[in-house]
Amino acid sequence: MKHSGIWVALALAGIAAAAGGGYWWGLKQVSHSTVEMPAAITAPAERKVLYYRNPMGLPDTSPVPKQDSMGMDYTPVYADEEVSNNQVKISTDKVQKLGVKTEQVLSRKMVNTVRAVGQFQFNEQRLSTVTTKFEGYIEKLYVNTTGQPVKRGQPLMEVYSPELVSAQEEYLIAWHGRQSLSNGTPESLAGVGQLAESALKRLRNWDISDAQLQRLKKDGKATRTLTMYSPANGVVLEKIAVQGMRFMPGEPLFKIADMSTIWLLADVFEQDIALVHVGQTVDISINAYPGKDLKGKIAYIYPTVAPETRTAKVRVELANPDGILKPDMYASIQLISGHGASVLAVPDSAVIDSGTRQVVLVQLTEGLYEPREVKLGMRSDGYVEVAEGLSEGENVVVRANFLIDAESNLKAALGSFGEHSSHGNTEPVAAESTPASVIEHEGH
Repeated sequence: MKHSGIWVALALAGIAAAAGGGYWWGLKQVSHSTVEMPAAITAPAERKVLYYRNPMGLPDTSPVPKQDSMGMDYTPVYADEEVSNNQVKISTDKVQKLGVKTEQVLSRKMVNTVRAVGQFQFNEQRLSTVTTKFEGYIEKLYVNTTGQPVKRGQPLMEVYSPELVSAQEEYLIAWHGRQSLSNGTPESLAGVGQLAESALKRLRNWDISDAQLQRLKKDGKATRTLTMYSPANGVVLEKIAVQGMRFMPGEPLFKIADMSTIWLLADVFEQDIALVHVGQTVDISINAYPGKDLKGKIAYIYPTVAPETRTAKVRVELANPDGILKPDMYASIQLISGHGASVLAVPDSAVIDSGTRQVVLVQLTEGLYEPREVKLGMRSDGYVEVAEGLSEGENVVVRANFLIDAESNLKAALGSFGEHSSHGNTEPVAAESTPASVIEHEGH
């Protein structure tokens, strides 16, 4: 019994030793496995934060985390994102999330269509007024209707004037006296000649024609009435003359308009005035004659702008041989204005306009952008001419300009253009405010 108890104790001791050795070996294997763990599953190294910037894109940075007045956390800027002050870098995933779209700068022809409406008016250079330089009475009217067409030299009326009769008689007396004194003394001939010349000058000053004076000499007697003739071809606009009426010197009796040419006065909006030039050809559509299109040329641009409508008048002169174009008819004009050669142009949405300067974002590489100040020219069909600042083939951002602004503190880059700003500055740096036009571009 005693020996069996010893063997039991030895067996238990062996089992305990084996169990202890297995436990020790297991711990060693676990420790070895931990040491040999691949680097691929180790915790990633932390990115170095350079500074924190305003979440709304304001030029305000901080060396430590902080919140703005609305409780929004400042966004960290990491060392691997640092670029030069005049460039903007956005990660590729953010570019995709923002929906950034670029377009290549190309040459294109810039043309604008200017449209305006107007009315036909009489040619002011072909208006005539029939009047006299003496007092008298209308004995007879040959033209007695407003709107009646007349020819140059056509009789209009016969007038009687006591002054005219007296002037004729004086001239006849002087002329006959000169003929009868052909053998007289030089002094007498000079006096009679001076009297005749004075009477003749008075008749000519009253617009008595040479033909009427020749007839006066031929007949040898004064005529009681004088015939007045039309000074031009045209139509009678106004007929003030009435048979039997008395008229005074300078009083208008007829107004006659030559309608062989007519003016079209069109109202061009103020913003289109720079596109209009004398000599440009215009297409004309007339409301009274649908389908009948005419062409004309701009003859004159009036020097004033109507403050009520902000329009300037331009004059187009047209031939009107058939008289179909009548004053106060409405018409529309259309003209094409633009560059003869191709010019560099970008979409309107690419331009960030602060009011004092215009800037576009040029894509240097994927996610890297540079604000570039440009000088703009004319606009046409959603594009704007770039006179300075860009080269053909460069890519510019045409969508998400404002989002890039908010995401990358674009205004700080615009404010520096090469100046290095301190990342430790916690006070706002002077910069241009985000223009409202940028927000409008995003609406496109």
